[in-house]
Amino acid sequence: MAETLIRDPHIPKDIDAPPDHDAELARQAAAQSAIDGAGCHAGPEQMKAAAKAAGNAELMEGFERDYPKGPHEQPQSMCPAFGSLRVGLRMRRVGTILSGSACCVYGLTFTSHFYGARRSVGYVPFNSETLVTGKLYEDIRDAVQEMAKPDDYDAVVVTNLCVPTASGIPLGALPKEIDGVRIVGIDVPGFGVPTHAEAKDVLSGAMLKYAREEAASGPVMAPREGVSERPTVTLVGEMFPADPVVIGQMLEPMGLAAGPVVPVREWRELYAALDCAVVAGIHPFYTASFREFAAAGRPVVGSAPVGADGVDAWLTAIGDKANVARAKIDAARNAFVGATRGALAANPIKGRITLSGYEGSELLVGRLLVEAGADLRYVGTACPKTALSKDDADWLEARGVEVRYRASLEQDIAAFEEFEPDLAIGTTPVVQHAKQASTPALYFTNLISARPLMGPAGAGSIATVINAAIANKARFDKMSEFFEGVGTGDTAGVWEDKPQINTAFRKKYAARGKVANNAVDAGEAVGT
Repeated sequence: MAETLIRDPHIPKDIDAPPDHDAELARQAAAQSAIDGAGCHAGPEQMKAAAKAAGNAELMEGFERDYPKGPHEQPQSMCPAFGSLRVGLRMRRVGTILSGSACCVYGLTFTSHFYGARRSVGYVPFNSETLVTGKLYEDIRDAVQEMAKPDDYDAVVVTNLCVPTASGIPLGALPKEIDGVRIVGIDVPGFGVPTHAEAKDVLSGAMLKYAREEAASGPVMAPREGVSERPTVTLVGEMFPADPVVIGQMLEPMGLAAGPVVPVREWRELYAALDCAVVAGIHPFYTASFREFAAAGRPVVGSAPVGADGVDAWLTAIGDKANVARAKIDAARNAFVGATRGALAANPIKGRITLSGYEGSELLVGRLLVEAGADLRYVGTACPKTALSKDDADWLEARGVEVRYRASLEQDIAAFEEFEPDLAIGTTPVVQHAKQASTPALYFTNLISARPLMGPAGAGSIATVINAAIANKARFDKMSEFFEGVGTGDTAGVWEDKPQINTAFRKKYAARGKVANNAVDAGEAVGT
């Protein structure tokens, strides 16, 4: 690559001029490195090094602080940008633009529309030339200019995926607003943000920061439903729609009201979320969002009103932080702790369970299962350990439950094999593994987290699906008995005659396969 400064003279210097000639050369070299390393197929360390060389060292260090990795590099999860993309697509009057490899954008938009997104996603493609020369930034800037129409949008979110982040495409150089439309640029690389759950925090934190600065500089728009007459509690973390209603009922005796849920569904809700008495960190890994609430002077309380013990501790903590009189706190506790304990007693769960997931509410569900009488042995979560999850982890571990942060698929399956549960709750591959072993299993995301968890309603809801699943054990045994003797692996399927393994063919290609595997292990490019 020629060491010449490549720059479009039509770009105003005060918008995106590099600090010096050497810095621009470093960015171009990093962009070329990302391309030479097969783009998003390169290893995470190579991509991180390219991003730092391209001027994104502070960004990568921030990711490492906010979303610390576990003993392994990253949980086996979908592309993290799915989380931030879904947050933006669910918001009223918010446009979305992605910049990344075409295959990544296709997969993200396909999955988002599969999950019910009913709006278009903008896409800014690139090639080797536009990436290295910085023309990609100009294309993004032009796309933002075209989309930012105040009649259509309150905000436009622009997201860099892996390769643009590694190449140093500077979304921070975009204008902050165009004709009153806010421009929010974020980087969500798979080599920096571990899970899609944490990517929701990346966008929520960026939006809260923007809204906080707006509110600090002058009057802002009121919530669509108007300003609450009572002090509010902002709820952070995605929940079943009934849960905020139940939480509002529990807060009422203390003279408090449930505020917006972050991630929000409309820009103006961000102002209402910041204008609260207390922040409830229902999902404890929203580190960037909590940082913005702290900057606004709002206290944050961890855990959630899940199970009788959880309701008692949470109401007390919320009341204390909101300076509620002790008599009112006790009134709320008296009304709902007993009701939750009664619902648990009326809906007991009997059976040994292992639990894992990647939504961030795994520890809360674990607490509810234990209080309902389940013999819970293991809780694995793809999310990181944080100060706000400590109480939940301590509570579970004090009752003999193994808690594993940043759990890998191998660890989840190892827990299943060790504890031999009556029911496995987990991700799709964990559920598959359990069912192949004739053990009932439930997919955490669709069947557990998508139902009420809070207060008396949660205590009664979860037992129904758990007990029904455990009761299906006989059906699994019957199916296993029926299919006993049917082939697996190479011999799976229906055969008129017993299939014969072609050992000569395998030996012939064994050496070739060994070479290919070694190439992969060595990090060499194999295939396309």
